[in-house]
Amino acid sequence: ETRRKGAGRRAAQLAAMRVPRGRTPVWGLVFVLCQLGPAAQAVEPISLGLALAGAAASALTGFISYPRLYCYFTECCLQRPGARAGAVLEQELDKKLFGQHLVKKVVVKAVTGFLNNANPKKPLTLSLHGWTGTGKNFVSKIIAESLYEGGLSSRYVHHFVSTLHFPHRQNITEYKDHLQMWVRGNVSACARSIFIFDEMDKMHAGLIDSIKPFLDYYEQLDGVSYRKAIFIFLSNAGAEKITEVALDFWRSGKRREDLGLRDMESSVSVSVFNNKNSGFWHSSLIDRNLIDYFVPFLPLEYRHVKMCVRVELKSRGYEVDEEIVTQVADEMTYFPKEERIYSDKGCKTVSTKLDFYL
Repeated sequence: ETRRKGAGRRAAQLAAMRVPRGRTPVWGLVFVLCQLGPAAQAVEPISLGLALAGAAASALTGFISYPRLYCYFTECCLQRPGARAGAVLEQELDKKLFGQHLVKKVVVKAVTGFLNNANPKKPLTLSLHGWTGTGKNFVSKIIAESLYEGGLSSRYVHHFVSTLHFPHRQNITEYKDHLQMWVRGNVSACARSIFIFDEMDKMHAGLIDSIKPFLDYYEQLDGVSYRKAIFIFLSNAGAEKITEVALDFWRSGKRREDLGLRDMESSVSVSVFNNKNSGFWHSSLIDRNLIDYFVPFLPLEYRHVKMCVRVELKSRGYEVDEEIVTQVADEMTYFPKEERIYSDKGCKTVSTKLDFYL
C-alpha cells in the first residue's frame, strides 16, 4: 500500500513537471515564478495562487495583444513589413531568376511600392506572360514567400489552377459564385491576401470577369476593402508576341538587356485581349485598365539554361561540373530551327534531364 502511494506521488510530480506543447504563454508563468523567487515563500498559499493566476492571465493577455511577439509563434496576415518583404523579393530574384531583367525590374518596384503604400487606391494586379519554363510560377512563388514564410502553403495565399478548379464550361455560373465568395471571405479575414490564377490561357472566357468589382477603385464593397490584396495571373497567352519582339531585337544586333517594357507591354495586352483561347478574351479587366502590369517573360537562351543547371546542381549538394552543365544544356531543344536561340521549354525539364547524369 505504501509502495503504491509512493508511486502515485511520483507520477503526480512527473505530471506536474510536464510543459504542454504548443502553449507558449506557460513560459510567461514560469518567468513570473522565477522572478518571485524566495519572496514567494512568505506569501499565503491562497494569496500566492491568486497572484500567480493573475500574473499568468496578464502574461497571456500581453502575449496576444502584442502582435510582433504573437506572430513569432503563429502565422499572421502580412508577416513581413513592406520594406523587408521588398528586400527579400529582390534578393531571391537576383539569385534564382535568369534572363528576365524586365521581370525583376517591374515586379520588385511594383510589389515594394504597393506594400509601402499605406492607402492604395486599388489592389495590385500583375499579369505574367510567357512560354512554359520561363519562370512565371517561380516568380509568383517568390512573391508569396517574400510576404509569408509559408509561401504557397500559407493560409493567406490562394492558388487556383484553371484546369483543376474550373474544368467544366457548363458550370461557369457556379464557378463565378464560388470564386466571388472565396475572394470575399478571405479578404475579410486578411486584407493582404494573395490570389494566384494559373493557366489563364485555359480558363473559360468570362469567368475571371466575376472578380472585376474586387479589382476596381472602390473604397469598400459591402463593408470590405480589397485595396490591399494582390492578384497575380499566369498565362502562356501573348508568348508568341513576346518571342517575335525579342527575336527582332536579336536579329537587329541589339542587346537583350536593352529591351524595355514599353517595347512590348502594349502589344502583349492587345494580343491577350484578342486571343479567343484565353481567359482574358475581351475581358473587362483589360478593357477597364484594371491590370496594373503586363509582365513579359522572355524566352530563355542557351546560356540561361546553363545557369539553371548550375543552380540545380548546387541545390542538390553537388559541386558544379561544367561538363555536366554543357551536356544537359545541349540536350534541350531550341528554336527557331535555323538560329536555335531559345529553349522551347525554358528551364522546365532541367531537373529531370539532370537526373540522367547524376
